[in-house]
Amino acid sequence: MAERVLLTGATGFVGAAVARRLLADGGCELICPVRNDAASVPAAAQAVVCRDFAVNDGWQAALQGVDVVVHCAARVHVMNDNEADPLAAFRHVNVAGTVNLARQAAAAGVRRFVFVSSIKVNGEGTAPGADYRADDAPAPQDPYGVSKHEAEQQLLQLAEQGLIEVVIVRPVLVYGPGVKANFLSMMRWLDRGVVLPFGAIDNRRSLVALDNLVDLVITCTTHPAAANQVFLVSDGEDLSTTQLLRRMANALGKPARLLPVPAWMLRLAATCLGRKALAQRLCGSLAVNTDKTRTLLGWTAPVTVDAALKATARHYQDSLRK
Repeated sequence: MAERVLLTGATGFVGAAVARRLLADGGCELICPVRNDAASVPAAAQAVVCRDFAVNDGWQAALQGVDVVVHCAARVHVMNDNEADPLAAFRHVNVAGTVNLARQAAAAGVRRFVFVSSIKVNGEGTAPGADYRADDAPAPQDPYGVSKHEAEQQLLQLAEQGLIEVVIVRPVLVYGPGVKANFLSMMRWLDRGVVLPFGAIDNRRSLVALDNLVDLVITCTTHPAAANQVFLVSDGEDLSTTQLLRRMANALGKPARLLPVPAWMLRLAATCLGRKALAQRLCGSLAVNTDKTRTLLGWTAPVTVDAALKATARHYQDSLRK
């Protein structure tokens, strides 16, 4: 365990879980940069106000004595981006902000920089029977993926110069207690008994439970073999959309009311409605190969898919009772 860790994004879905795990494991002093004084971080952590990572060069005090930086903060992918120039907005936060922090960390003598990136650096989907690997040629297709790729490239340049060790982790879709967006919508549909036309989708999707992602990130803070490497992470079990819905319904204790509508028909309907990207996520495949992660680090996912789905469902149902 590193003695002093600076963690960005500690108020977010992934960052908050990393903070809880670091503090629960003990033996770590945790520093959490936040946007304003009102931001909530764990009581045992030290909050440092930083409103813009891209232009702030006053990191010396916060980084003093830090062993590892874990960078979870980012401008995240959104379905309907209202920015006039989305790529510029993503680059400001995800590239300039990341690289500025890494340079400041290197100047302060920080040993390692762990960057939570995205599978979108690899691309948007895999062909049937194929999967992404950590060392594949990147092929990002949207502004978010492009910004994450550019950040990775500049971080690895710092590593090549011997200024700081860099570890890059590219998660697939992350789910767990408190998950939002499409995964939350899926739980709501199932919980309410909505009949869904997703009973005949034969695709392959890799997912990663929040606890599994956090476990790998923590491993990457200290493992000697992680230095200057890129890792993909998943639960180790790929599911079709149909399988996921059935197992999520089981976790909720509800029946899965699924109609066997052919995938080609769903794609056609979605295209006509201007929802082609949604159809790709529901009907297309995105599978990853984590052999490198398991072989180089000796890492395996500690939480099974069903256990993680049950924890996610329990949190969702508890939230409805409040």
